[in-house]
Amino acid sequence: MQKTRVAAYCRVSTEFEEQESSYEMQVEHYTSYIKSNPEWELVEVYADDGISATNTAKREAFNRMIEDCRKGKIDMILTKSISRFSRNTVDCLKYTRELKSLNIAVFFEKENINTLDAKGEVLMTIMAALAQQESESLSANVRLGIQFRNQQGKVQVNHNRFLGYTKDESGKLVIVPEEAMIVRRIYAEYMEGRSFLQIKRGLERDGILNGAGNAKWYETNIKQILTNEKYIGDALLQKTYTVNTLEKKRVANTGYAPQYYVEGSHEGIIDKDVFLRVQAEISRRANILQDGKKRIYSSRYALSSIVFCGHCGDIYRRIKWNNRGCKSTVWRCVSRVLKKSSGIDCPARTIHEEDLQNAVVTAVNDAWARRDMVIPVLQENIRAVLCEDTGNLLEEVDLEIKAKQEELLSAGKDQAKIDEIGDAIIELRGKRQEILTAAARNVELKERIDTLASFLEEQSTAVTEYSEALVRRLIEKIVVYDEKLVVEFKSGLSVDVDS
Repeated sequence: MQKTRVAAYCRVSTEFEEQESSYEMQVEHYTSYIKSNPEWELVEVYADDGISATNTAKREAFNRMIEDCRKGKIDMILTKSISRFSRNTVDCLKYTRELKSLNIAVFFEKENINTLDAKGEVLMTIMAALAQQESESLSANVRLGIQFRNQQGKVQVNHNRFLGYTKDESGKLVIVPEEAMIVRRIYAEYMEGRSFLQIKRGLERDGILNGAGNAKWYETNIKQILTNEKYIGDALLQKTYTVNTLEKKRVANTGYAPQYYVEGSHEGIIDKDVFLRVQAEISRRANILQDGKKRIYSSRYALSSIVFCGHCGDIYRRIKWNNRGCKSTVWRCVSRVLKKSSGIDCPARTIHEEDLQNAVVTAVNDAWARRDMVIPVLQENIRAVLCEDTGNLLEEVDLEIKAKQEELLSAGKDQAKIDEIGDAIIELRGKRQEILTAAARNVELKERIDTLASFLEEQSTAVTEYSEALVRRLIEKIVVYDEKLVVEFKSGLSVDVDS
């Protein structure tokens, strides 16, 4: 008689050391068990180590076993239990029914079920459903554990591809100095006016590796680094959540689950005021124009995105002209250039690039010539900016938040009261963020004022030629009118230039 060709399937769900022996023991058990039966012939012990059973997509040994069944290599499969075979009812029934149609039995030792028996499928359906319920219950417990940990402000971060950080022996995030320099470079270059694309190209040109250790960078890498609050030492927890237990697919958390913001969870690489200024700059570039007209930010030229029309408020664009063989570079109002699509008949004039550049030089020299008057005014502005005591304001708000949190703990099950206190805490946190944002803006303004004051004090002679670097350093915007240009410095100083 031909022997029954028997295979076994075993799996352990995690890679913890204490289960490694269980994995080895299962393989050894089935090998000796099948060989001890003279009517059986061992095909193979198919084993998946450290893989979840909720989905069969990543279970290589399981999928290979099913494929061997389809090829007619197996007559019977032994497995420890339904939960070892699959915790997904749909998958479990799908595969056992397919195997049954091929006249292949699956025997579950723990439940003592043979799928070729008449009552086997009914029992198996019930047991598989219970196994799935157990899996979902376990996942729910894990989610509750994570939420409780988040509420306690305990931060867990995957640092494998986290540029700038690694973990010490205790699991805490620590700075990697060489990588931190790359992060600071990215922030500095962005604030100097470079775009995501320009920063990316610069990093690739210099052979700098990203967080994954690759030489190829993407603009999304740059944006993620510039918007990640962990670089200031804080952590926003639960940015994503798992859709369901079986798919294990994670999506962005847009309000489905609570989020927790932990301040000072680890040492920061970037100053908080620098981070806030970068967020403001990202927002400014994304919404470059007023009056609902959105334009793409360009950083190729220092004057790009800072020259505005005095009539309609739209931006000026750099254009190459060729008038009867006479080539020149001019700047024109976008509303006027795109008159058909914008629907605006703007009378803004066209201005030659040389005139714009000369206006910048004139404005800078005007400020330098009046430096004895300008510098004292700038210094007074700095004192005005720094007069607000941010520390005391934050302390007051923190005390109010603490008091509300204590009220929340004593609110019991009064849902109306809980909602009222919760709304008050959210409002106070918003107020706290406004104070921090205002403080960051003040620091930024101080730096801008300091920059102009330092330039005026250090400059020994008038500026003789236009400089892109000087524009990026000092000029906020230029507004073009019919008879003049208004050059606004980043410090707030404005100079009218006739043209």
